[in-house]
Amino acid sequence: MAGIDVIGLTVVVDDLGTFAERLRVNAGKAVKVTSQKVRDDARNRIKGHKYLPAYPYSITYDVKVTAEGVEGEIGPDKGRAQGPLGNIIEYGTSKNAPLPHLGPALDANAEDLVAGIEIAIRQAM
Repeated sequence: MAGIDVIGLTVVVDDLGTFAERLRVNAGKAVKVTSQKVRDDARNRIKGHKYLPAYPYSITYDVKVTAEGVEGEIGPDKGRAQGPLGNIIEYGTSKNAPLPHLGPALDANAEDLVAGIEIAIRQAM
């Protein structure tokens, strides 16, 4: 009768057990970096408007890492000067043309997020 001995399997199992946490941390870093880039891009796209001097500085970001995943939120902070104007500025009104800056900034940085998540996965392995 022949047999097979597998040595070191405990190390592999333990490593797999920590994979999710490593991925969550690394994905959090990727989302943070991209969120900063989107914030900065959006600010640059809207700077220089005569009647919106404070608005670009109302654009902030927040990243939350939970057991369920990672969430990045970028946009105007309604508690900051001119922050409550965000939706009006981005989408316009019947009397004001839209000044898209958040959507285009997000679109311009989408590939960066994908690349960051791919790196996070490789680093977690």
